Amino acid sequence: MKLMIASDIHGSSYYCRKMIDAYERENPGRLLLLGDLLYHGPRNDLPKDYAPREVIAMLNPLKQTLLCVRGNCDTEVDQMVLDFPILADYCLLELGGRTVFASHGHHHSPQNLPPLKDGDILLNGHTHVPANEDMGAYTYMNPGSVSIPKNGSAHGYMTYDNGFFWKDLDGNVLTVSCR
Repeated sequence: MKLMIASDIHGSSYYCRKMIDAYERENPGRLLLLGDLLYHGPRNDLPKDYAPREVIAMLNPLKQTLLCVRGNCDTEVDQMVLDFPILADYCLLELGGRTVFASHGHHHSPQNLPPLKDGDILLNGHTHVPANEDMGAYTYMNPGSVSIPKNGSAHGYMTYDNGFFWKDLDGNVLTVSCR
């Protein structure tokens, strides 16, 4: 199954629309959102076209295909306006014979590992910096941020389709990861 992975929309209607355009172009079986959907957080500047209600209206129709984990800016109040669950701390996926531990990254990260076995993938958002790092026993991946990328990275997302691909919001492949 093809999967699209995105993180850190932070209430930007402009970048959420671009992400949904990419979602429609990619046509994955599921869209995994790694948290921080509506609120920009006190450490971030307001993203372009900050409009959480518009983001809600764009995401709710996708509820049948969304998988989500809770970000540090996601709250019970956000859950009250979203028609899909967002409050799980993590999810486990099997992709290509590997276990993927997906979380936002503020609790489980390379600095505070969840229980992983050799060959597993730790998939986080939170830092707004894309990553594909061989950590020895596991691989660390991060799709970066849809709306507030950091360290000069692109507004982007990842796909999984017999391998991981990091792309900008126009669909240009920026890196290819493990298969």
